[in-house]
Amino acid sequence: MVIRAVVVDDEPMVCSFLRTILGSAGDIEVVEEAHEGAAGVEAVVRARPDIVLMDLRMPGMDGLTAIERILQLPEPPPVVVLTTFDADRYVLRSLRAGASGFLIKSTPPEELVGLVRVAAEGHTVLSAAAARRLVAASTDRDAVGDRARELVGSLTEREAEVLSGLGEGLSNARIGARLHLSEATIKGYVSRTLDKLGCVNRTQAGLIAHDAGLVETK
Repeated sequence: MVIRAVVVDDEPMVCSFLRTILGSAGDIEVVEEAHEGAAGVEAVVRARPDIVLMDLRMPGMDGLTAIERILQLPEPPPVVVLTTFDADRYVLRSLRAGASGFLIKSTPPEELVGLVRVAAEGHTVLSAAAARRLVAASTDRDAVGDRARELVGSLTEREAEVLSGLGEGLSNARIGARLHLSEATIKGYVSRTLDKLGCVNRTQAGLIAHDAGLVETK
């Protein structure tokens, strides 16, 4: 199966580089590229890709706004931020906007290919720098934690256990093995949990799990 990707970046050379790197993998094809956010949204509507790689700072509509627009589409694809800016505010705002991952452009080509494959399967992908910032960041940690715990309070005990697994980045199969439930049953729990929390994807739910203290920080 070929993973169909849309690349959104205001630098044509970056788009060309990504097309070459991803295309060399054999199982990934860049089907469209765009150079600003609104055009990126249109490209996603036309191409219906399996994954989107999105820069943040672009003329016209920026990447964050484009992410939000894409995730309002029916059956939206995972959107992974690929940028040179890994400051705390960019990492957190991107993930809270619904991005499925945050990578920096200095990611080695062979690693980038692997991470695109992982993200296309619905998992969260983070560069090492982004992961460190995610753990350490957020000046309003108390307020965020209170809100997250309030949301978790609306869940059943089993849904909270599933949410904890999402916070650890576990697949449905691994959560099912932990809770001694079938993968299909876990899929149903994940769907209901996302609905209750108002989340568009597993990444947003995983952030709530972290904020609520359901996941131990090592």
